[in-house]
Amino acid sequence: MADEPYATEPVAEDIRFDDEEFNPAIEPKKAKAWLNLLEESEDAFEKYNTHADNIDKQFASLDRLANMLRDKEFQMFWANIQVIAPSIYARPPVPVVVPKFMDRRPVYQAAAEFMERCAVVAFDLTGIDELMKLIRDDLAILDRGVAWCRYESAKEGYYQSEQVCIDFKHRKDFLHSVSRNWREVTWVAAASYLTRGEARKRFRKTSGDEYQKAEYRVDKDTQQVGGADNRERAKFWEIWSKADQRVLWVAKGCELILDEDDPHLELRQFFPCPKPAYGTVQRGSLVPVPDVMQYKDQLEEVNLLTGRIHALSDALEAKGFYPAGGAELADAIQAAIAVKTPGRVLVPISNWAAFGGSSEVIIWLPIDMIAQTVTQLVTLRQQLIQDIYQITGLSDIMRGATDPQETLGAQQMKSEYGSTRIRDKQAELVRLSRDLVEITTEIITEKFSTATMIDMTQTQLPTNAMQKKQATDIADQMQKQQQAMQLLPRAVQQNPQLQQMAQQNPQQMQQVQQMGQQLIQQGQQAIAKIMAQPTLDQVLKLIKDSRMKSFVLDIETDSTIVPNEQAEKQQRSEFVGMLAQLLPQLTQMITVQPKTAEFCGEILKFAVAPFRAGRSLDGAVDDLVDQMKQMAEQPPQPGQADKQNQTALQIETMKDQTAQQKIKADTALETQKLQMQDTHKKLELQNQYNMKQLEVQASSAETAEKTQHLNMQMMNDRESHQQDMIKTQAEIEADRQKADLAQQQHTMKMDDMQQRQRERQAAQQFKMTQPGPFQP
Repeated sequence: MADEPYATEPVAEDIRFDDEEFNPAIEPKKAKAWLNLLEESEDAFEKYNTHADNIDKQFASLDRLANMLRDKEFQMFWANIQVIAPSIYARPPVPVVVPKFMDRRPVYQAAAEFMERCAVVAFDLTGIDELMKLIRDDLAILDRGVAWCRYESAKEGYYQSEQVCIDFKHRKDFLHSVSRNWREVTWVAAASYLTRGEARKRFRKTSGDEYQKAEYRVDKDTQQVGGADNRERAKFWEIWSKADQRVLWVAKGCELILDEDDPHLELRQFFPCPKPAYGTVQRGSLVPVPDVMQYKDQLEEVNLLTGRIHALSDALEAKGFYPAGGAELADAIQAAIAVKTPGRVLVPISNWAAFGGSSEVIIWLPIDMIAQTVTQLVTLRQQLIQDIYQITGLSDIMRGATDPQETLGAQQMKSEYGSTRIRDKQAELVRLSRDLVEITTEIITEKFSTATMIDMTQTQLPTNAMQKKQATDIADQMQKQQQAMQLLPRAVQQNPQLQQMAQQNPQQMQQVQQMGQQLIQQGQQAIAKIMAQPTLDQVLKLIKDSRMKSFVLDIETDSTIVPNEQAEKQQRSEFVGMLAQLLPQLTQMITVQPKTAEFCGEILKFAVAPFRAGRSLDGAVDDLVDQMKQMAEQPPQPGQADKQNQTALQIETMKDQTAQQKIKADTALETQKLQMQDTHKKLELQNQYNMKQLEVQASSAETAEKTQHLNMQMMNDRESHQQDMIKTQAEIEADRQKADLAQQQHTMKMDDMQQRQRERQAAQQFKMTQPGPFQP
């Protein structure tokens, strides 16, 4: 506790001895200590701001670039930023609020959607895309981007205008306690520039005329670049002190604190600003180090070589010398000189002999060495440019340039490597966007009126009173139904006609009583369903409870980076393919047993979760599950059983037809096989007979007894073949009889089912023609 700032109340002598100049507790009404703390923070960032001023001029300065006498430069730094900036942020963030635990609690789901709608509308009204681009540019160029949130309200007629404003803060307009990391920061301060009239309107009631002592002046530096007019303004600091849980306003030149109060926003992190988006910082501090400082030496060498290349390129002109004497020669050369040709200069020499007395008509000045020097300088500059790309991690793929001879794998590797180098900056902007959503929702739930939030969300949630009224109306109807059921026996006894009808058809009275019980059960189910729905009062109670809200709701943002179109197409194709395989199986399960709808819905939501399909698809799955559960709980409607029986009859008919067709096909196939076997045997016997005949005719020495024996053997073979044919035909006839028997059984079954269906229809018609006990 002793190390925490302002944790205890030390002795006054110790305070004055230790930090007399920097402890606001010594003189609570004086601004001196806070001004000293601000100056201390400014000193810590002085070197950073000095370098940042030079970097801003190097990046884009109209006066410098328009100066024609400046040295020639290669605008490498500007080109790199134009590649990096769109890579780390390209589209505005979309707030996403979901329950932390996917247990489908109605109140949590409704509260998440309510907060998400509020954040989406607030982001649209505050111009989030323009703000994020300003932060992105500061992060890409100077490695720090700052946002500041505030609440504004105004009375417009009968309506209260409320808005969450998110401001971009310039690097010189944001300070914090000198700390090693953001967790150690104890106070933050944001500057606003006010004229005397604006300061009087803001601080006259809280500090009198103290605001007039502020240092009002014209910001010449900002005015020079077109960022300010010529009116005098003073710099007023709004300070949020976490240690004191106070908010105060001070300005240089003012001895007293201009305003001081409790925090007008109760935020979970206390500060009205998220942690700035940082790039590289000095180790052990929060002082940023711009990335350009890492390759500053290479940039200077590139610009130096560029200046030399341009200077030498001016010397690449064809210059020659010629003798001034001799009429014909001089006249011809003078005529050639009269022709205006850029980049070519001829100089006459009167004392040609003193020049060397060359026999050449013109002696040209050699420029080969200059051209070779320029070529070498260009090569050296190109190597330096590649060194800069190596330092910054900008691959040629990211810059839109590539080698046509490279493989696809090499290009993908370059793209992944380049995205890895800037991934931290992308994550910082996503984190800052998420923090802005959290602060925005906290301001809305704390400050906005219920009417404003309802208008922003366009919610249709009922209030507790509306829910209670709906349940009461249904309960009244149920009570009337119960009273009618209780009075029914007495009414039958008092009415002879009803008594006669009840005696003639006692089953009808039982049906009436059953219908009444079903109506009562349906009413009870309707009341339970109404009471299970979330109400606006429950949602508002949850979102206004900061502690509980942080436990059950998770705040995120959609990606702020342009997606890879090819990768997104591939992911969508995988998603559709997964659904195509999963949906038929789940549909079949639900069709067979509707009570499994909730289980199937959970499986489907688990399967689509990695694809981030969004709240709409989750809601559609929940609706499907609810519909299937209702179908499972509802009793079968009149005629539904007949439809199911008819469907079952059709299915059985299709099965029998398929079986009969299979039997016929098998029989035809077997017959064809037997016919082919018979033909084959006939041919084989004929061939054997022919061979025997040839042998008999060829051998005249064979005896008649042998011939007779051969004939007897052939006759035996024929008889055996005929027996096989008779057996085959018997098997075919048996198969045909089985098919006929199956057909007869199917016909009898069809007749039986049709007879039962006619009996049901007749019974249903009879019930419909009989008047009920309460029908006129």
